Amino acid sequence: MEALGDAAETADLIRYSCDQMEAHKGYIVAMGKDPLKGYRSQNISVLRPYGVWVVISPFNFPAALTGGPIGAALVAGNTVVMKPASDTPWTVRLLAECLRQAGLPDGVFNYVTGPGGTIGQELISNAMVDGITFTGSFDIGMQIYRSFAQGRYPRPAILEMGGKNPSIVSRSADLERAAIGIVRSAFGLQGQKCSANSRVFIERPVYDKLVQRLVDQTEKLVLGDPTERGVYLGPVANASSYKQFQQFNEELSEAGRFLTGGKIRSGGALAKGFFCEPTIVADVPVNHRLWKYEMFLPITMVHAVDSLEEAMALANDVDYGLTAGFYGSEKQAAWFFDNIQAGVTYANRPQGATTGAWPGFQPFGGWKGSGSSGKNGGGHYYVPLYLHEQIHTLVR
Repeated sequence: MEALGDAAETADLIRYSCDQMEAHKGYIVAMGKDPLKGYRSQNISVLRPYGVWVVISPFNFPAALTGGPIGAALVAGNTVVMKPASDTPWTVRLLAECLRQAGLPDGVFNYVTGPGGTIGQELISNAMVDGITFTGSFDIGMQIYRSFAQGRYPRPAILEMGGKNPSIVSRSADLERAAIGIVRSAFGLQGQKCSANSRVFIERPVYDKLVQRLVDQTEKLVLGDPTERGVYLGPVANASSYKQFQQFNEELSEAGRFLTGGKIRSGGALAKGFFCEPTIVADVPVNHRLWKYEMFLPITMVHAVDSLEEAMALANDVDYGLTAGFYGSEKQAAWFFDNIQAGVTYANRPQGATTGAWPGFQPFGGWKGSGSSGKNGGGHYYVPLYLHEQIHTLVR
């Protein structure tokens, strides 16, 4: 299901960038005329491409998180070098073949693959590169941001660096809707989404009732081969993630209480993959480091609060600000939108508490440590990030 969505979103992201370029008539805008006595002036603002643009994409959603940026870069008139994550080069190779078969000239797009420490670093430090888009972890994103600034002059760096995404549940919430949305966002793609719902803050009067619903729904999720229709969770990406899952759960077992999950699965049909149970943990002190650390695994933590104000303070008390969800009244939702520090925000959404943004509907990007540009992919302001402005003044 997630792979089908990845392919469909890729097409929609590219199409949306094309639509934006046409809707804004190539980003060519007539400006005011200087009041020059005896002369006629013409001033035109033009957005023009930077030149060579590098896109470094992650292992999760390798099609959309490559295709979205390259679509924007190409429609803006740049040439592109696309480098996928070492774990998922094949999907991006297929995307490169689509571009070739579509008739793009040689050299307009370029596919390279290899370790980030060698190939990736060369792309970051190469003086011929005019701009870069990176999607991945905060630590690597900040390394790129600092390294890219060491060139002869400033160059644009568009970074999307993950999240530690909260949902807040009011005592007036529709608990069935909240439970469905939270479980989908916590465990879709095995929690390996920068938008995954990894923190849940619930007002105390409905805490026990909602937590029981979350556990019941989570225990119905099927773990196995994700190409089978009835399976919801497949394996995590690699051995490193598998090991981290075990390490995180050992640490959480010393601090809190597992409501469900917490174990790996390795027998029978699950012997040939890195399978991890969807995990809900309660009673972890709010000063524990894993409330603020992005685990990128099927682990979510729940906590009871006495007020929405307490929940909001905890929700915002992280360096990330990517996505966030809320369940409650419309008046409370308006308060949530006004106070939450995140770039993508949802209220009362059963499709996903914190996940599921789609081009043209929910532009996707983060605040604080989740993003560098303040403009979201699949939205009105994204394509211009791949262009710089030039003013043409002609006096007659």
